[in-house]
Amino acid sequence: MKTEFDCQQCGACCAFFRVSFYWGEADDAPGGTVPVALTEAFAPLRRCMQGTNSKQPRCVALGGQVGQQVACGIYEHRSSTCHELMPGDEKCLRARQHHGLPV
Repeated sequence: MKTEFDCQQCGACCAFFRVSFYWGEADDAPGGTVPVALTEAFAPLRRCMQGTNSKQPRCVALGGQVGQQVACGIYEHRSSTCHELMPGDEKCLRARQHHGLPV
């Protein structure tokens, strides 16, 4: 039996990983969608979401309380890193475990 994970109740990944991506995904580049004002430089060709490059990461775009009810303030404009993470995958389970949520 597979457990279903509801990202709108979880948010653990948004408060566990550094959300880094190619600079061209930001909206100051042609075709970019991620709001550059919510990012910071991480490496010469990489940016990350503000708040995720710290010892206790939490994406600036995450609203709500992890494990209760959350929402992404830029969901339609989120980075490829966020698109790639899938509910119930290894990274999801690692983040949930870190926050004391059932895996």
